[in-house]
Amino acid sequence: MVAVHEVSDTDDSTLIGRSLDDPESFAALFDRHADEIHRYAARRLGPETAEDVTGEVFLVAFRRRARYDRTWPDARPWLYGIATKVVAQHRRTERRRNHAMARMAGAERPGSFDERSVERVTAEQLQPRLARALTRLNAAERDLLLLVAWTDLTYEEAAIALGVPVGTVRSRLHRLRVKVRRALGGNHPFAEEPQDG
Repeated sequence: MVAVHEVSDTDDSTLIGRSLDDPESFAALFDRHADEIHRYAARRLGPETAEDVTGEVFLVAFRRRARYDRTWPDARPWLYGIATKVVAQHRRTERRRNHAMARMAGAERPGSFDERSVERVTAEQLQPRLARALTRLNAAERDLLLLVAWTDLTYEEAAIALGVPVGTVRSRLHRLRVKVRRALGGNHPFAEEPQDG
């Protein structure tokens, strides 16, 4: 049995390599990243589906661990790539969730008159509009935008996750930000680049 402090100091690539001879050691990878993958799945499909998606992601990862590129010390891009594909299998659930959130745009929010009359866009107010904008994106656009917006992956890691060149990630994200910003009336929830004048 491997000591706990050894596992915590071991990079993901080493853990995956170790699991080829000792399959039970793959559990350390699950322990390390399951919460993060679960949060991503919950944001994409809702909490009721997230646990199943997380389980599916790690089952696929376990089955494909021999093909993992061991030059990547961090398995998160690989796991997010698998998660994105599993989410695609559950896409109908995601579409229903986004449509429901988009319909909430007209719902009256409780609060005092002053709170309701202040003209500012809060995250709560923006959410239904953002959901509506997301429903207008194709699946590949939505996958890329949400992967970058909801994870702390770099562009390079997102490229690995999606199996595309990093230049493709950069150019697609620029176009997507412009598209979403227009759909939100000039607000830019994924602001990283300056607004085009």
